[in-house]
Amino acid sequence: MPLALLALAIGAFGIGTTEFVTSGLLPEVADEFGVSIPTAGYLTTGYALGVVIGAPILAVLGSRVPRKKMLMALMGLFVAGNALSAVAPAFGVMLAGRIVASFAHGAFFGIGAIVAAGLVAPQKKAAAIAMMFTGLTVANVVGVPMGTMVGQSAGWRVTFFLIAGLGVLAVLGIAALVPQQPRPEQTRISGELAAFRNPQVLLAMAMTVLGFGGVFTMTTYFTPMMTDAAGFASSSVTWLLVLFGLGMVAGNLVGGRYADRALMPMLLTALGGLAIALALLPLATHDKIATAVVVPLIGALGFATVPPLQKRVLDQTADAPTLASAVNIGAFNLGNAIAAWLGGLVISAGFGYTAPNWVGAAMAASALALALLSAALERRTGARGAAGAPGARGGRIVARPEHAAAAAGERADREEAATRS
Repeated sequence: MPLALLALAIGAFGIGTTEFVTSGLLPEVADEFGVSIPTAGYLTTGYALGVVIGAPILAVLGSRVPRKKMLMALMGLFVAGNALSAVAPAFGVMLAGRIVASFAHGAFFGIGAIVAAGLVAPQKKAAAIAMMFTGLTVANVVGVPMGTMVGQSAGWRVTFFLIAGLGVLAVLGIAALVPQQPRPEQTRISGELAAFRNPQVLLAMAMTVLGFGGVFTMTTYFTPMMTDAAGFASSSVTWLLVLFGLGMVAGNLVGGRYADRALMPMLLTALGGLAIALALLPLATHDKIATAVVVPLIGALGFATVPPLQKRVLDQTADAPTLASAVNIGAFNLGNAIAAWLGGLVISAGFGYTAPNWVGAAMAASALALALLSAALERRTGARGAAGAPGARGGRIVARPEHAAAAAGERADREEAATRS
């Protein structure tokens, strides 16, 4: 894999840290600003919605900017947003900072996925995308637990200052390691929008919303779920997040490897397993060991869907991938926002901190149903194409009339020659 993927992974590490660290610091932020846990959860919802809105806008605005420069500019926006969150005097200002930082998220991963896929051979595209996303998953092993620990001991504001520093490091890494990219060919917006007329693109994005969104029903309320429901001490949240992050790293790499070999079987397996794991977690919280097993399993199965879903969108939009790729990243975060909102509703309704997992299981099961539909449509389209191919009728290869006439003429010539001899 090219060294340039390391630079993309550095940026992904910073983004992953800021995206997930609020799960570990939710009580501290809520206490300082005097808001409830579900209200503090809007930091996750607002971030996710910012990704959804910002991804297509910045992808379009940057469509004619060299991709290396665009990636650096996006990380600059990321630094500004996290610095604003760090100095926020009120909850609304912090929420605004989260939204500013989130605007960089979708376009960075969308454009970064195109750059990563273009650096390797076609049969390694999903693996290259997974390598970039490794930064996001490693953030959950190192960045998020460290950020949580620092935030609980030195204050959550210190955590966000450090995240802004990660953004600066990412800008330097991209400048040093990513090769100069040619200015993208001028593509009309109508050409980019035409990709969304493909049913398979829309199905893939719907799977993205529902599939990975199910994971966020757990991660948004992870700390109260582990402490109040499962009975872990607050100090244990850090190593539980490490377990979750290790699962994400493993799932991301496995998903990238096997998506290049058998994309749809990999996707179906991951979504089905994710639905089961999320449904099991409320039962597992009655036992600490069982909880410690299921949590990383959810991380692995959830992130095993990321490379195949992103590659499927790129495969279906090869002529104009920029907007669709960025929008699909936004779809991940739309699912996150919906999951955080629904999770807050069931908690506020009095069903307890484990109830969001049932919502997540239903979302993952719905994504599995869409994946099965997508596979069925693909098979039907392939069969229809084979049936309509020249010389094909009813699934059998038959001779066309002109071929039959030529064959008859050749037989007549052979018979005449035999008679003369």
